[in-house]
Amino acid sequence: MKYAIGLSAAAVSLLLGTAATAETNWDMSVVWPEGNFHTQNAIAFAEQVKEATDGEVQITVHSGGALGIKGPEGMAAVRDGLVPIADILMSQQVGENPALGVETLPFLAPTLPDLALLHKFYRPMVEKIAEDMNQKLLYMVPWPGQAVYSPQKIDTLADLQGLTIRVVDANGDAFFKALSAAPLQMPWGEVVPSLAAGTIKGVTTSSSSGVDGAFWEFLDNMSTFNWQASSNIVTVNLDAWNALNPEDQTAIETTAAALEGDFWLNSAREDVAKIATLKENGMTVSSPSPALKAELMDAARPLWEAFKERVPEAAPVIDDYLAVRGE
Repeated sequence: MKYAIGLSAAAVSLLLGTAATAETNWDMSVVWPEGNFHTQNAIAFAEQVKEATDGEVQITVHSGGALGIKGPEGMAAVRDGLVPIADILMSQQVGENPALGVETLPFLAPTLPDLALLHKFYRPMVEKIAEDMNQKLLYMVPWPGQAVYSPQKIDTLADLQGLTIRVVDANGDAFFKALSAAPLQMPWGEVVPSLAAGTIKGVTTSSSSGVDGAFWEFLDNMSTFNWQASSNIVTVNLDAWNALNPEDQTAIETTAAALEGDFWLNSAREDVAKIATLKENGMTVSSPSPALKAELMDAARPLWEAFKERVPEAAPVIDDYLAVRGE
């Protein structure tokens, strides 16, 4: 009897050990602050993954760059297994593959409906690039349209001349140089210190980031150019992914697909709410006049053609999208 009990205890111990090793814990790198809607999306995703996998996969979201991964390092960090999963600003990854800069071409996809159409042609390319970098794309979510924050109101192109303005990527650099501004590329973590130090006098970013950075402490005006689309991608290291059982993989894919539409809605609602917050804190919010918008488009279109020549593998994506849009 004692022997039988001993076997039962050993069996229970073995089962408990198996259950413990079956649980997968992923630390997720997010550079945005806790209150940012992308961070909140990630937290919601983590909660739903835990539920969908019956607790077998648990994701801990580390916001504010707490894991030490800077924005442009996101895909490389996932590829190399420094982190198993990350929320990544895609346009900052062009150093890994220039085709990741398609959606940030100026005025190529200035509205959420435009961007959703572009993704019909573009997403398979992003998925392939991720796979080539040892990771799997789980979901893509856009930021609100990119605005221009400045000391003075932007009424004409002359108001941009010589303005030292933060941009995210090479497309932004080329666009604002074409507008006779003085762009500087920098990741989010350097923006507020640079404003405080006077290194930059303007910023192009979303309404969300304008609130995150309390830009009203440094600047008076925000113009809703909506000149550039910009999406975050959440990717998982393929080695970590392949270590999961098929049931958990399916559950995670299903969860990501189910939530992605809601996350896009969050982006749309975010823009309205954050613009209201900027106004409440004293910022003047304006939109470019039709005449100014036409001049901005004139500066933008040549950059589409230059990009297609520089990154020819992306040309079919751009051309097919524009064909469906009637251009």
